[in-house]
Amino acid sequence: MQYISHYQSPLGNILLAADNTGLTGLWFEGQKYFARCLDGEHKEEETFLLEKAKTWLDIYFSGREPDFSVPLRFTGTPFQCKVWDILCSIPYGQTITYGEIAKRIADEKGLPGMSAQAVGGAVGRNGISIIVPCHRVVGADGSLTGYAGGIEKKRKLLALEKREHTGGVIYGG
Repeated sequence: MQYISHYQSPLGNILLAADNTGLTGLWFEGQKYFARCLDGEHKEEETFLLEKAKTWLDIYFSGREPDFSVPLRFTGTPFQCKVWDILCSIPYGQTITYGEIAKRIADEKGLPGMSAQAVGGAVGRNGISIIVPCHRVVGADGSLTGYAGGIEKKRKLLALEKREHTGGVIYGG
């Protein structure tokens, strides 16, 4: 059973979803792929995990890096889950490119290369925005691209992390 709750952020309304294992979704209302992995049968109820996610968001939106993690449960293909794991490793206030993620996965699998576009597709389907920081992924030239919540939200999230976007990539993994 999934449980849902709502959170009012400075960037707009957010829908949160969790089961008994972990947070399964965090979407800005109206974003691309909104509630994509939300079970048809769910219940609006404040659970421990949803309260923990809201506390994490309160700290994050106050401009500070949360000092604890929220248990997560990904719903996706093995490739998507691998990409989302890498997203979780991007340090607060730093960025990485789609190509760097593709290279990391290719290196781990012993492959000569991997498509940055395939990585972009997985990043775009991340169902746990902000906590799984897909907003920290930028284009090869450092440009802000492809955020399901919209580029303006991506810009504001990076600014909130004291990482004003200047076009340069500052994290290579």
